[in-house]
Amino acid sequence: MKSGKFITLEGGEGLGKTTNLKFIETLLIEQDISVIVTREPGGTRLAEKLRQLLLENSDEVIAESTELLLMFAARAQHIKYVIKPALKQGKWVLCDRFTDSTYAYQGGGRQLKLETISWLENFVQQQLRPDLTLLFDAPVEIGMARVKKRGALDRFETEKLIFFNGVREAFLQQAANYPQRIKIINAALPLSEVQQTIKQLLGLLK
Repeated sequence: MKSGKFITLEGGEGLGKTTNLKFIETLLIEQDISVIVTREPGGTRLAEKLRQLLLENSDEVIAESTELLLMFAARAQHIKYVIKPALKQGKWVLCDRFTDSTYAYQGGGRQLKLETISWLENFVQQQLRPDLTLLFDAPVEIGMARVKKRGALDRFETEKLIFFNGVREAFLQQAANYPQRIKIINAALPLSEVQQTIKQLLGLLK
């Protein structure tokens, strides 16, 4: 049995991850590749409940450390009950966000220590890392303009510009740290050009 591949899609708000996740799924299915599509936080019943807690607007402010721990709690469930079993069966896993988002949002955005995130990453994931990460990047103003057209904003989407600039910088730093795994895609380009780049990058995994 061929081993499965783990592909993650990362980036700031409003940069086309959902659209391109569906595009990649279709591409793989056309090539008779067994694939599952999932997301973070989420992916299991418990993890989806944690997602709701993390995204909903509430009168009680979530402490930065609480947010970080909830992210990894959801991830632990997701890895054990969805990601690892699928990969073991030889399936490809497409995931909307993974740990690079934690480095970006809780590290770059919330300014939590990267050493703490790294410790939790190793504790929860052990040796598991994505085979390929597609990082959709564009100026923050472009993404947020798209987000505001979608309607009601979740807890993260209501953050100030300085937060999202920190997120973007952290994503780009992750890409600089892991250039073999993380490939930057210019999300400001027309969709057809973005998807042509995606096709080329997926070819590297064959």
